[in-house]
Amino acid sequence: QVQLVESGGGLVQAGDSLRLSCVVSGRTFSSRYAMGWFRQPSGKERELVAAIRSSGSINYRDSVKGRFTISRDNAKNTVYLQMNSLKPEDTAVYYCAGTKRLYPVVRADYDYWGQGTQVTVSS
Repeated sequence: QVQLVESGGGLVQAGDSLRLSCVVSGRTFSSRYAMGWFRQPSGKERELVAAIRSSGSINYRDSVKGRFTISRDNAKNTVYLQMNSLKPEDTAVYYCAGTKRLYPVVRADYDYWGQGTQVTVSS
């Protein structure tokens, strides 16, 4: 019933910027959902990049602080991830995720996932 569709990935050079978008649809969607961006490098575990809660509270993993910005536009049912100063180690498939839970912490706390969008950063 809830679908998430990511877009905006691509192949860029180190230092470039990308903006990922996640459009959420479905009659069960609520602005009270917490939303997150995860990424999964090839052959590695999926990891949290950034999360934004219905209250507006935001957290980032240390490696992206100061470079990435997560935001949401509830009127457009869209979540964004602005990525600046990209590094080769940012290369991964990026996933949008959502949950009705107010305080998600781990990956298993998220109930809905997009299909992912590839981000590749060359040196």
